[in-house]
Amino acid sequence: MLIGIDASRATRTQRTGTEAYAYHLLRELIPLAEKRGRQIRLYFESQPPPDFLPRGSRAESVIMPWPRLWTHIRLGWELRQRPPDLFFTPAHVIPVTYDGAAAATIHDLGYRYFPEAHTRFQVAYLNWSTRHNARRSRRVLADSQATRDDLARLYGTPLEKITVVYPGVDPDLQPVREETALAAALDHYAIERPYFLYLGTLQPRKNLVRLLDAFADSGAPQQLVLAGKPGWLAQPILSHIETLPPAVASRVRLTGYVAAEDKAALLSGATALLFPSLYEGFGFPVLEAQACATAVLCADNSSLPEVAGDAALLVDARDTAAIAGGIRRLAEDGTLRQELVTAGLDNVQRFTWKNAAREALAALESAADGAKVADT
Repeated sequence: MLIGIDASRATRTQRTGTEAYAYHLLRELIPLAEKRGRQIRLYFESQPPPDFLPRGSRAESVIMPWPRLWTHIRLGWELRQRPPDLFFTPAHVIPVTYDGAAAATIHDLGYRYFPEAHTRFQVAYLNWSTRHNARRSRRVLADSQATRDDLARLYGTPLEKITVVYPGVDPDLQPVREETALAAALDHYAIERPYFLYLGTLQPRKNLVRLLDAFADSGAPQQLVLAGKPGWLAQPILSHIETLPPAVASRVRLTGYVAAEDKAALLSGATALLFPSLYEGFGFPVLEAQACATAVLCADNSSLPEVAGDAALLVDARDTAAIAGGIRRLAEDGTLRQELVTAGLDNVQRFTWKNAAREALAALESAADGAKVADT
């Protein structure tokens, strides 16, 4: 069996959630598939970094530079000329020009809940690409039960066609306890302890205006660090900081994009992660904080309770007073923080990339076997 994989998103240097998903999943899936006698063909826009492929891998790399519409023109042409038994895209879209057997991961449907957080073109494209992936795939991989349910309800995707494969947590994320390493990372971003941390793109869906108001209302003495690069419609969030009382606004710190090597230190040094997002298909920062022995406050909506388990303080993301009350509790109650840390370290063990690769490969093999039956 030959599995072709769009690996173009896995080699980005500044990886966001879906790109990190592609990177870590493929790093585990490739050797597992080869061990099971599967051939792997990887498609790239440009030369992948030398450490991307696992050591000893025999996977074939097809590097195809192309100026525009790489997926639908260049990748589609390659798939038609040399079709694999199954094509899989972990973080993008199935080429419209390809009519062979395919599978895709669909991460979330946040644009259906918050279209105002995207441009009109982005909403139209995301709606089309999600519907296209769901329809064309012999097997859809979903990050959570919440995404699975959304696909069935909003697009009519048969539940039996969807396999929930929980992503893992970056195995390099561990508690940083060495004071020199913590101090160096915090100094680099001009962060002063104690501080609460938000980690992620700055965009409306993350509920940051309400988080800023809740932080102001909480009376907590910590800094509030918003760590992440600005996304679409970030300016109203940034402008809202200026409307806060000066004593509060002066304690809000914007770091911009956080390098991967600094993430563990920023999480480890925080009083707690604050993540009252309005919608998440999975919610990586929750698990990343738990892996770094940091208490978590997150919303009680979408996939977040499913992912956080009983190891986070859950709040109504639309209730500023509830968020403020949660911040106040975490600021004052060290026993509660330690209970959440202990539960979080247990909870995060459920999410490993080895498990994700094993479950994803089983789904891909099922899709490929279904394609063979359909062709006979």
